Parts: sequence; structure tokens; C-alpha cells
Amino acid sequence: MEKSYKEIMPNITTFIFDVDGVLTDGTVTIFPNGELIRKMHTKDGFALKTAVDMGFNVCIISGGTNKAVKSRLQGLGITDIYLGIHNKTEQLDEYLDVYNIKPENVLYMGDDIPDYPVMKLVGLAACPKDAVPEIQNISKYVSQKKGGQGCVRDVIEQVLKVQDKWQSTYDAKYF
Repeated sequence: MEKSYKEIMPNITTFIFDVDGVLTDGTVTIFPNGELIRKMHTKDGFALKTAVDMGFNVCIISGGTNKAVKSRLQGLGITDIYLGIHNKTEQLDEYLDVYNIKPENVLYMGDDIPDYPVMKLVGLAACPKDAVPEIQNISKYVSQKKGGQGCVRDVIEQVLKVQDKWQSTYDAKYF
């Protein structure tokens, strides 16, 4: 019998996210000089920084190559940022090998067909509620939030709550 996402979440040590359609809403504003602008949700940023600060492995694997996106993610403490990646399974294998991470301890959140092969390899496939049907069908956790509108915060918060780490996050930092 297949495990539910709540049965898998206690074993998650690693979060891997796509960018466009997950950390952003998937739209791109194109300026006359060719620069592409994306927007990210600050609540997703808080959750990513919290996960990093708590010792979780956090990785980004994206086909996009925007330098501003990389700078934003580095500012949150994320060091494993792989942009311009077209073979995500190859990058996943390399990342897991370098850090000696088991696939069953990985949560990957994607939203579109390029994420499909890598999502089939991890312990917990997740997606935003506006992911394409093929991705929703293989996801064990579908966030009630859309891409770029807090879905990353949602899934990180769910994992931390299941692991009894969410409350301690703000107790220790803010009170």
C-alpha cells in the first residue's frame, strides 16, 4: 500500500524546488532590453530561510537562468542553486550523491512536464494547485496555494509541523 504524504513528511530532510510556476506565478515580464522579470512571494522566502536555518537541505533545480533569481535565493541562504538545467534527473542524482541523500528523504515541488521525471524519483512529489494535470496526478501533496502565491511556504510549513519544528521556529526567533 502506498504511503500518504503525512506518513512521508516525518522523514523529509531535503527540499528541492523548481522556480517558474512554483516560486513564481509562472508569468514573465519582458522589458524592451530583453530582461525577464519575475516576482516571488515573501512568505515563500521566509519559509525557505527557516528551512535552511533549521538545517534542512534546500536546493533549486530550474531550467531558467535569471541572475536576479539566483541572487534572491542566495540571499535566503540557499547555496545549491542549479539554473539552466534541462536534465533535472541527472542534476538530482548528482546532488543526492554529493550530499549522500536518499531519494525517499526528498520533497520535490514542481509544476510542469519538465519536472515529471524527477518527481517520479523522490519520496514526496508536491505541486502548487495550478500545476498541470500530469503533475497533479503524480503528486502526493497538492498545495491549496498557487505557484508564486505561497505554495512553497505551505509545503515547508506542513513538513515542519509534522516534525514538530514549526512552533519552535518562531518561539526561538521572535519571542
